[in-house]
Amino acid sequence: MFTIWLWERRGVTVVSRWNKISQKNPDKKAFVMGNRSLTFREGDQLSNRMAWYFKNQGFKTGEVIALFMETQPEYVFLWLGLAKLRITTALVNTNLRGDQLIHCLKIAKCKAVIFGDEMIDAIKAIQSQIPDIPLFQFNAVDRQTVPVVNDATFLTAELNEMSSESFTDIEPAKPRDTLLYIYTSGTTGFPKAAIITNIRYLLIPLGVHTSGRLTSSDVVYDPLPLHHTAGGVLGAGQCLILGCTVVLRKKFSASNYWIDAAKHGCTAAQYIGEICRYLLTVPPSPHDRAHSVRVLIGNGLRPQIWQEFIDRFAIKQVLEFYGATEGNSNLINLDSKIGAIGFLSRLVSSIYPLNLVKCDELTGDILRDKNGRCINCGPFEPGLLLGKIDPKKAILTFAGYADKTASEKKMVRNVRVEGDCYFNTGDILVMDHYGYFYFKDRTGDTFRWRGENVSTSEVEAVISNLIGLKDAVVYGVTIPNVEGKAGMVAIADSEKKLDLAALAKGVNSSLPVYARPLFVRILPETPLTATFKLKRKV
Repeated sequence: MFTIWLWERRGVTVVSRWNKISQKNPDKKAFVMGNRSLTFREGDQLSNRMAWYFKNQGFKTGEVIALFMETQPEYVFLWLGLAKLRITTALVNTNLRGDQLIHCLKIAKCKAVIFGDEMIDAIKAIQSQIPDIPLFQFNAVDRQTVPVVNDATFLTAELNEMSSESFTDIEPAKPRDTLLYIYTSGTTGFPKAAIITNIRYLLIPLGVHTSGRLTSSDVVYDPLPLHHTAGGVLGAGQCLILGCTVVLRKKFSASNYWIDAAKHGCTAAQYIGEICRYLLTVPPSPHDRAHSVRVLIGNGLRPQIWQEFIDRFAIKQVLEFYGATEGNSNLINLDSKIGAIGFLSRLVSSIYPLNLVKCDELTGDILRDKNGRCINCGPFEPGLLLGKIDPKKAILTFAGYADKTASEKKMVRNVRVEGDCYFNTGDILVMDHYGYFYFKDRTGDTFRWRGENVSTSEVEAVISNLIGLKDAVVYGVTIPNVEGKAGMVAIADSEKKLDLAALAKGVNSSLPVYARPLFVRILPETPLTATFKLKRKV
């Protein structure tokens, strides 16, 4: 917190911090993927070419350009170059198509789209609907000869003609200027463009770097998509902001996770969502412990598999954290407390004010006392997590979304005193007597059956363990003329090996009557978000 305060006082931005970091070890590898890498010098030169090119094309400070590209070492330096010109880059999820893709371009008011050659079909499908948005095609190094889409500019060739001299042609940005738009993955509906300011991009990797006691000599394994906060900010930021080498992978592979980590000498590695569960489903092998990873960083490691995971893969520290792309309510588990998503001492509640308040678990509606104030939860009492918004403190700000209406919906006012304002995380947590927080459910995911509240995430964890850690999604369904919602579990069983008799026996012995799903739905595969979270709505 002190470092961020100091950086903001000094006007530090991502670009100014990068300029300092890249000069320390210019020949050191910045990003590595497979057998290819870019050094800090090469990355800086590419970003300079980007800045000069788009300035020459007439693009101006404050405008927005979309980046629609799969992971590769050049990815981060493309948007970093735009940042030098003080252009905001919208990092578009590469899984989006059609109307959702068009929505993302329009809601951020994009003036152009830079797309990778692997996204050609997706661009062609919407090209007629975005005739006024210029297109720039960037081919991967090993696919330079891929034909360019009609009416698109071949950016790869154009950049080769540009100067790589330092770009200092405009007034520097400020710490709270918008750097990126990152779209919330969501489980339903259209994505929202969350605003990532310079100071927030500095804060996220710095917080994890400090908590994990990392140094610039650490090598970080980042197999997550670079269009998302975990991969593109927390992971990539270890390189841009703190000078680490970051190892990328185009697409997460459970069978290659530890092989990659060992091959590149990684000392820290990332996970998110259901990744740890997928790693456990891979048959044991010598690769499980033939690595140098000492700290695992991420969120979503289920308490039910935590101990098994660290025992099998010999992980000394799990740095489980909690936070949203756009939120100001971040928690971190510093001492590998099994199952905890973070810790907050009550002694620092005035410095970092997070509150668990009572709510209706079904609707998420906040309950208030006779004075109209929110009611604080006691130990082990489920509540909605709120984080106080304080524009004066960088760590407590809420920049919101490109859509201001969406931003307002995430704010809760008059929580403790008249006129205060808090960020609504939408998550129901519980806190123990010591200050450790545990995830219970997301508001709206709980359903009521037989007069009891059923937590979908808790039932999912039990059933997943019963069926060999396969994907299982639990949700409530309406039955005509019956009050409440009955449980349904959708199970991914592509190999058709599910033993229903064993499942029934396990459910009956592991779950109370009201929490046992009445319906089982078999799917060839389970829909996932880009960050490996289970979708309950499609």
